[in-house]
Amino acid sequence: MGIHRLGAHSWLLAAPLFLAANLTIGLAWRQPRFSWSTNNISDLGNVTCGRWDTTRPREVCSPWHVAMNSAMVSTGVLLALGVFLTWSALGPGIAARTVQLLTLAGASGYVLAGAYPADVNENKHFLGAILIFFLANGGMLVAALARRSPVLTSMRPLSLTLGLVGLGGTALFLAQVDLGIGVGGMERVAVFPLFIWTSAVAVRLAR
Repeated sequence: MGIHRLGAHSWLLAAPLFLAANLTIGLAWRQPRFSWSTNNISDLGNVTCGRWDTTRPREVCSPWHVAMNSAMVSTGVLLALGVFLTWSALGPGIAARTVQLLTLAGASGYVLAGAYPADVNENKHFLGAILIFFLANGGMLVAALARRSPVLTSMRPLSLTLGLVGLGGTALFLAQVDLGIGVGGMERVAVFPLFIWTSAVAVRLAR
């Protein structure tokens, strides 16, 4: 397997790992039940049980928080590996390099968020979230401008759409505007576009 294909497979593993962690670890909650509408993704990684968050108070108790935090760190490592191993595959140009650096920043955000749960070190956890929300989503918008990369040029409409969705979801999530899907649901709108994008790039590279 070539190094580019190995990087593509790293990206293809990141998305299902993160999604599976969100689904299965939430099922372990009993009192209270986990809700994608009400709860933040970070709630799955909180190490203690109790009332959490002064702006939007909610009961949090995640029995499998170690698994969630491990999954977040692993997700970040896989995303970073994908960036490094596909470095030359995206082609030349400042835009392509910028995309890779911003995606790498987003990957670092997942490592930070998993290594420092919100109720252990809120500042470092928040820094990780900012890297994911703004830099990773911004990277997709930059990808839409990459004219010297054959791979990214062919994906311009998808990159533009996902970048706008991710940044729009970020703005609404931080403003606590849920549009009927809950604040937790809006956080998923901010986070999931990156995984769709990296998976789409990976499929193209793997071909």
